[in-house]
Amino acid sequence: MTREILIAPSILAADFARLGEEIRAIDAAGADWIHCDVMDGHFVPNISFGADVIKAIRPATAKIFDVHLMIAPTDPYLEAFAKAGADVITVHAEAGPHLDRSLQAIRALGKKAGVSLCPATPEAAIEYVLDRLDLVLVMTVNPGFGGQSFLDSQIEKIRRIRSMIGDRPIRLEVDGGITRDNAAAVAAAGADTLVAGSAVFRGKSSADYAGNIAAIRAAAEAGRVSKLQHGSAQTIRAGEAALTR
Repeated sequence: MTREILIAPSILAADFARLGEEIRAIDAAGADWIHCDVMDGHFVPNISFGADVIKAIRPATAKIFDVHLMIAPTDPYLEAFAKAGADVITVHAEAGPHLDRSLQAIRALGKKAGVSLCPATPEAAIEYVLDRLDLVLVMTVNPGFGGQSFLDSQIEKIRRIRSMIGDRPIRLEVDGGITRDNAAAVAAAGADTLVAGSAVFRGKSSADYAGNIAAIRAAAEAGRVSKLQHGSAQTIRAGEAALTR
């Protein structure tokens, strides 16, 4: 299933003193989703913000709030984030012993359910929960800080997860070090939803943000087209080879 490319700016890279204004700016700049990175200083080595901040900024946009919980435990806080205005709630496969239960709880709250994998976690961790998922998030850096460099090792994992998803209506998201320089590679591997923080929030205005978002989107779409063309060429060559046998 081919889905449109979505760009989800991470507000972790925004100016927190002007958070409402920043969200309105990326909304006007063409953001598809708003990515909210929640960190607890326990599961990851940083603290960001919680449900009260999400509730406070929810009126700033009608765009989907893509809430990525980098916290452990997660289950006691799911209802609070749902009530705060999250549309998609993503938990880490590594954050608790009962991933299936956590995903059921998110769905029961009327929200879309996602699962995230740290770089060292294999895709096998989600094999038995695929049919409970609306989103798979592949971390392309080790979670905990913004501004890190992209890990090329995750490209093959993205490709394998795309194959696992098959025709299921599950979005495949990438988060960590995403820029216009690597967006083509992750889209060619199968990602359809790109989280970008520092690469979006460069500049001072909505116009700057719009240019950054457009550049990342264009690179991702070019990567997808290149992949499709490569696949078509392979199919044609295979057909020609079969005719000559």
